[in-house]
Order: sequence, then structure tokens, then C-alpha cells
Amino acid sequence: MKIAHIALWTNDIEKLKDFYVRYFGGISNEKYINPHKKFASYLVAFDGGTAIEIMERADVKTLHPENECLGWAHLAFSVGSKDKVDEMTELFRKNGYAVIGEPRTTGDGFYESVILDPEGNRVEITA
Repeated sequence: MKIAHIALWTNDIEKLKDFYVRYFGGISNEKYINPHKKFASYLVAFDGGTAIEIMERADVKTLHPENECLGWAHLAFSVGSKDKVDEMTELFRKNGYAVIGEPRTTGDGFYESVILDPEGNRVEITA
């Protein structure tokens, strides 16, 4: 198992992308924009296969609302297959953890589900 990517909400997507590229040697993809959701992101990849997804959305502007906030948004673990995503999602559900995103293929091409860890942090389980 490995960490696939970590996501970070920001008010200044260009500035944050440039920071990780400049100071940590990240390589950025082209900006992804979803005009319907007013969402934009860059995926900045690093040696070893780890990446940060730098994201902005018009309605995510404060530090501590109930659902989404500035700062780290989720941690994603790649488990290797769609079957394993489904299996682990059911294991978390069975063990009493909240499943807040059912297994699905997302707009950025990941097959994933989303659970909450014991402190309510979002964790994506990806294929």
C-alpha cells in the first residue's frame, strides 16, 4: 500500500503550485477546471510517485467550517484494484467507520471511495 496523493485547499492556486514546484522539485500537470462546480486543481508530482493535489473552489474560503476548509483536505491510499477498494470500503463500514463517498470513478479518473478516520479526517481509498 502507498500514499497516492494528498489534497490541499487554497485561496491562491497559482502561488501554491509555484511554491511546490520551485522549492520541492514538483512537476505540475496542466490546470484542471470544472466550471460547473467552480473547481480548479493542479496535481504536482514528486520523485517516488507521491503528489499533492492543489485545489480551489469559490465556496471554500474559511479555515474551519463543518465540511470543507482551507488546508489539507484528504489523504489518499492506493490499494491496487477496484475490487480491493470495494472490499476495504465494506470492511470500514462493517467496523463502524463512516463511508461518506461510495465507490465510484471520479472526474479525474480515480476509482475511489471516501471514509472518515477516527477523528473525522477524509481518507480516499483508490485503485
